[in-house]
Amino acid sequence: MSFNPRPRLLCVDCNADSVEMLSALLSLSQIESESAETAAQALSKAKAESFDLYLLEAWLPDFDGFELCRQLRTSDPHTPIVFFSAAAYDADKRRAIQAGANEYVAKPDITGLLEMISKHIPEVEVVTV
Repeated sequence: MSFNPRPRLLCVDCNADSVEMLSALLSLSQIESESAETAAQALSKAKAESFDLYLLEAWLPDFDGFELCRQLRTSDPHTPIVFFSAAAYDADKRRAIQAGANEYVAKPDITGLLEMISKHIPEVEVVTV
C-alpha cells in the first residue's frame, strides 16, 4: 500500500486576506498550502521543503516576484511557477515568463488560477467557485 500525500503549494503574497482566501480554496481541492509574506521567507521555505507548485505575487515588500522567480528557477528548474498577481499589464506577464514562470493569472481570476493549478498538478481535481 503506497502513501500518496496531498500536493503542496507555496503561496507567496504579503496580503493576508489573499493568502487566507487562497488557502481556503486550495484546501477544498485537497491541496496543502504554505505561505510566505516576503521573497526571503519564500526562498528559505523553498530551500527547506519540497513543493509541487509555487504561486507568486509580483509585488512583495523586500524584492519583487520576478526576481524571486529567477532565484527559484536557479535552484529548482522544474517545479511549476504560477503568478497570481494584481499587476495585470502585459509587460508584467512578459516579465514573469522571462523570469521563468510557467503561467500568469491576473487577480481576481480565481477560476483561471484553479485551471492553471490543475494543469500543472493534474492529479488534483480542483473545486471551482
